[in-house]
Amino acid sequence: MKTNAVRILESRGISFELREYEVDLEDLSAETVALKIQLNPEQVFKTLVVHGDRTGHFFAVVPANWQLDLKALASQSGDRKVEPVKLAVVQNLTGYIRGGVTVVGAKREFPVFVDETMELFDLVSVSGGRRGLQILLSPADFLAVTKAKVGSFIKQKT
Repeated sequence: MKTNAVRILESRGISFELREYEVDLEDLSAETVALKIQLNPEQVFKTLVVHGDRTGHFFAVVPANWQLDLKALASQSGDRKVEPVKLAVVQNLTGYIRGGVTVVGAKREFPVFVDETMELFDLVSVSGGRRGLQILLSPADFLAVTKAKVGSFIKQKT
């Protein structure tokens, strides 16, 4: 089954690979996904939906094994304060459920901020638009298709 994200990448002629994995509803963490698709967690990027007090909703894309630094993201987005969006509203905003959220093909276009570590790799993985599906592609292609701003806004998990 093709997702909106896959259709969009195909329509733009972007080279990518799909990897499917078995979903464990008890553990939807990006680090677990990395193990299942046999990539380093640094190469698997999770998509978070946040809300800034000035900019409104936007996406933050960060590596699986790091945590979003809300203060650093607020500074880079021009907000005084940034907060994660409650999971109950994520599907309504994006059209995707938890574990399947991706910027590509989202229901609404929001600004996108991607952590600069994405550019360290030749290949990265993002959600394919449903649980159990990952898209592997070049960082340059992901940044181009999402029109993302690149910055530094991660911190070690505690």
